[in-house]
Amino acid sequence: MSKTAANPPLTLTAADPSRWKALVFIALAQLMVVLDATIVNIALPSAQTDLGISDGNRQWVITAYALAFGGLLLFGGRIADKWGRKNAFVTGLAGFALASALGGAATSEAMMLGARALQGAFGALLAPAALSLLAVMFTDAKERAKAFGIYGAIAGGGGAVGLILGGFLTEYLNWRWTFFVNIPFAIIAAAGAWLVIREPAGGRNRAPLDIPGVVLSTLGLVALVYGFTRAESAGWSDAVTVGMFVGSAVLLAAFVLVESKVKSPLLPLRVLLERNRGGVYLSLGLAVISMFGLFLFLTYYLQVVKGFSPVKTGFAFLPMIAGMITGSTQIGARLMTRVAPRLLMGPGFLLAATGMLMLTRLEVGSSYPALILPAQLMLGLGMGTAFMPAMSLATHGVNPADAGVASAMVNTSQQVGGAIGTALLNTIAASATTAYLTDHAAAAAAGGPGAKLIQAQAMVEGYASAIWWAVGILVASSAIALTLITTGRPGAGGPVASGSGAGDREDAEVEFKVPVIAH
Repeated sequence: MSKTAANPPLTLTAADPSRWKALVFIALAQLMVVLDATIVNIALPSAQTDLGISDGNRQWVITAYALAFGGLLLFGGRIADKWGRKNAFVTGLAGFALASALGGAATSEAMMLGARALQGAFGALLAPAALSLLAVMFTDAKERAKAFGIYGAIAGGGGAVGLILGGFLTEYLNWRWTFFVNIPFAIIAAAGAWLVIREPAGGRNRAPLDIPGVVLSTLGLVALVYGFTRAESAGWSDAVTVGMFVGSAVLLAAFVLVESKVKSPLLPLRVLLERNRGGVYLSLGLAVISMFGLFLFLTYYLQVVKGFSPVKTGFAFLPMIAGMITGSTQIGARLMTRVAPRLLMGPGFLLAATGMLMLTRLEVGSSYPALILPAQLMLGLGMGTAFMPAMSLATHGVNPADAGVASAMVNTSQQVGGAIGTALLNTIAASATTAYLTDHAAAAAAGGPGAKLIQAQAMVEGYASAIWWAVGILVASSAIALTLITTGRPGAGGPVASGSGAGDREDAEVEFKVPVIAH
């Protein structure tokens, strides 16, 4: 928006009078991006049939989005810092709407895959810009806690909402509407953002773009995400899978080396090396591994084993959504200004682990009200409580000019965590299922109702085995949060960002005056 006398630019510490209106449109955009991560999964079988996509290529409908989104996040974050977060936000929304229209109108496999890749690319521009805008518009600690509580509830529960909405659209309309539904979201969010959002003056990063860093980080992250995605279908010992992991390690190591040498790095290493931010990135990435695995297994359990319809399956996730909203807005947001973040994150992840532990008791005939519902409530409450302070710490002590790329790191940790979770836990589940079928080969070969029961029991055995791993991962997330995150509550004068040089000193002095962000 132009800098006119009627609409002057804000200072970095000024409270934006339109901040709560802006939150509505930022949250709407975030909901659209999070929904898209799961809504297409429900529609995939129908889309595959209509477009003649082979079983071998159907995974690319999901993978094309994941590769573009995960690979371009750091680039998108720096573009938001450099170009302006409002400009990046509106452009990302417009591009996402266009890509969604192409996906909904797809008449071939190539058109569908291209649309999904475009969605991922514009999502990588949109997501960091949204988080950065939220950061610079909320300067009061209590208001910031409320804003991040709302945003956290959407970020945590939006995936489950996508299952409900995807089920409705696919069952009662057409799979194409799982794409078209993004268009009104994007138009409303873009129009609202253009009218109400104002960026503070002096928050942009005017440094020249680090092209080698962009190339190395993008290729390295794409190789990493694809490696885990391929491992799910081709196995961990597959030559291409191993090659992707090796290539990713080499590219990312070269990226770190370049970032330590260039004058204006894409990702300043100080963003990664400060222990509180590092603790957030690592603990959230691990927690997302567990969450993605759970969504996958519970969806299959409810639909395949219990025979739920897509719509009923979506509604079955409502307790988790309710728990996340309550944990974010009523526990995390209320306590964030009173206790140290680690005292919310650590116990939050442990509560989620307890809910996950209950699900290790899954059996073919398990009762939804007696087992799955309370487990989901505990999982949602724990995750919502932990996500809230994690958001506010994601740019702990970061200069506002680096807010976009620091935000992108949180998205990157979650994207990579999601890829790892889907591949790793699905592989564990498949191995346990195969082992169970081998042990009961005679009964399975006999045929009849008994063979079907053996098949169902084998699937549930696989899910339970993988969920045990998810429990351990959540416990590790809790331990990391309690150990690495040492900052005190906002305004308490706890430890601040470590670093060397005047720039880091200046960042530490304005901590909790300049708002912080996360995903």
